[in-house]
Amino acid sequence: MGLQLDDKWIWDFWFAVDGREVHVFYLQAPRSLGDPDLRHHRATVGHAVSTDLRSWTLLPDALAAGPAGEFDDLATWTGCVVRHGDRWQMFYTGVSRAEQGRVQRVGLASSTDLIHWERHGAVLEADPRWYEVLHPGVREEAWRDPWVFRDEASGLFHMLLTARAPHGPVDGRGVVGHATSDDLVSWTAGPPLSEPGDFYHLEVPQLVNVGGAWQVLFCATAADQSAARTARGVTPQGGTHYLRADTPTGPYTLADGPFLVGDDVASRYAGRILRHDGEDHFFAWENVGADGRFVGALSDPLPVTAVPDGGLAVMPSAAAR
Repeated sequence: MGLQLDDKWIWDFWFAVDGREVHVFYLQAPRSLGDPDLRHHRATVGHAVSTDLRSWTLLPDALAAGPAGEFDDLATWTGCVVRHGDRWQMFYTGVSRAEQGRVQRVGLASSTDLIHWERHGAVLEADPRWYEVLHPGVREEAWRDPWVFRDEASGLFHMLLTARAPHGPVDGRGVVGHATSDDLVSWTAGPPLSEPGDFYHLEVPQLVNVGGAWQVLFCATAADQSAARTARGVTPQGGTHYLRADTPTGPYTLADGPFLVGDDVASRYAGRILRHDGEDHFFAWENVGADGRFVGALSDPLPVTAVPDGGLAVMPSAAAR
């Protein structure tokens, strides 16, 4: 197991590379809660560092719930870190007590050293022109898991998000949300970069380029597969899969075939790809163990390769359970 804590569960995570050091930020919650389903409203952002991707040294926690009355005063959830100028920028998901954690917004914090973080408040929320907002038929307003990258051609920053379209069957509205900015502070939401239809949501998106082709990783459980997708004869899986694109800004289309790393219980979830020392590595968090119990730990890296059709493969021998 790559990183497992005795007193806390670990789940969604993201990386920042600073020279030889690889920093991992991750959601954590106390194992003393007993029931892992309770962890989401107790989530904080932990932090560790490594030089070999296998041995991790714990560092001070990065973020906890914000001050009373703020958009993130209940919990802080999944995000990403990018470097711009001489500062690191962390985009993360926040949920509030006033809304019982049901409305998600994107917040910003910055740091000069990846250790000490200064909050800058909420910078983006779902735009009802293109995205579903909270209503009686759904459990939440999905607008989370920001992934930020810069388009080198235009200089514009883009943000990908877990989001839902405001139309179509409720079980298939999951899309990759999209917003843009020229300064990482002021953001404008735009139409989604994928079409709805196959999943309730596409969680934890990450844009990658492996083998010269663009892919967007996402995760979903077997229960997130829509009835329409099942009716086409697709066996539900849970884990990490990907969409394809000709350009970084899409449009994104679902890759055919089984999940990149998946099974019927989503044993490994919310995968990320990290390029380190010229090689691509796949990480996920360990969700369900061989005994059927929740694990809550970060996996060791697995080798990733491109396949001839522009797709991805995690090496079968390494991925075997």
